[in-house]
Amino acid sequence: MTGFDPNAAAQPGSGVFGLPDDERSAGVILLQVPFDATTSYRRGAADGPAAIVEASRQVDLFDRELGRPYEAGIFACEPDPRIGEWNARARALADPILAAGGAGDDAALLGALAEVNALSERLDALVEEEVEGWLSRGKLVGVVGGDHATPLGAIAAHARRHPGLGVLHVDAHADLRDAYEGFTRSHASIMFNVLARCPDVARIVQVGVRDFGEGELEVQRRAGDRVRCFFDADLARAKLEGASWASLTAPIVAALPGQVYVSFDIDGLDPSLCPSTGTPVPGGLSFHEACYLLSAVARSGRRIVGFDLNEVAPGEGEWDANVGARLLYKMIGCALLSRGA
Repeated sequence: MTGFDPNAAAQPGSGVFGLPDDERSAGVILLQVPFDATTSYRRGAADGPAAIVEASRQVDLFDRELGRPYEAGIFACEPDPRIGEWNARARALADPILAAGGAGDDAALLGALAEVNALSERLDALVEEEVEGWLSRGKLVGVVGGDHATPLGAIAAHARRHPGLGVLHVDAHADLRDAYEGFTRSHASIMFNVLARCPDVARIVQVGVRDFGEGELEVQRRAGDRVRCFFDADLARAKLEGASWASLTAPIVAALPGQVYVSFDIDGLDPSLCPSTGTPVPGGLSFHEACYLLSAVARSGRRIVGFDLNEVAPGEGEWDANVGARLLYKMIGCALLSRGA
């Protein structure tokens, strides 16, 4: 980074966080996956990656706790143009299905549903291939979605390299539906698909969950030790009764194996921090609670091998993207810290 001033304003044309890195010099690679075709309430997450990259140029690079994560080099790849094409096609096909509350027995809608599912499978395969390629080059890889369906391929690639992997899943939703409105790769099904399709994932540890169906509780029950959920209501009640956040994070961290992948849906935060996200829910973590949890994982001796951040929708202002960019930088810093950087 010869000649780069981390204290100066980001220069026009600079990369994510205003950095001059390219794919060769960067130790951290971010994949932008602007796909949100199965979003069931309100869309916008497909615009999240670009908005986060833009907002990231306003983030100060020195962090009092984490030091200088930027020194590892951070590069955000341009999205594969096929993703935008698939998203536009899948959105057009999904809209009448969503409006009808599902395909039912309508032949035309069933055909559209099958095509959306096929496009989602192609997206998963593309993300998995790209992540695997970067991992083979020794990079720390993060996915920036898009809706929460987008990182399935990334989780699969990391789990294959790290058998016994744990997934720290921060989310307002359990995401354990086998399908939602017929979409088998729905944003509401990501953790169901991890359980079904990623046998090398040993455990999913869920934090902040406060909106879920009874069927999802049954999936948790059947999964046994493979899913551990720290419900938001239980965490909130404990805090109201005097428990410290430090004492509450300890069993969360203890439930994770040694190798950890972080999957972070922005709606796991208090919705005042992400008002434009697709399915906001009252409650959730504060920004500092989320950062403390990530730091606790990093300082526990566990290794954060990869991560994703999803469901950031920019809305009319830049608040959502601003919060997303700062959370992303914290995730990168904690991952690097856990790896000895």
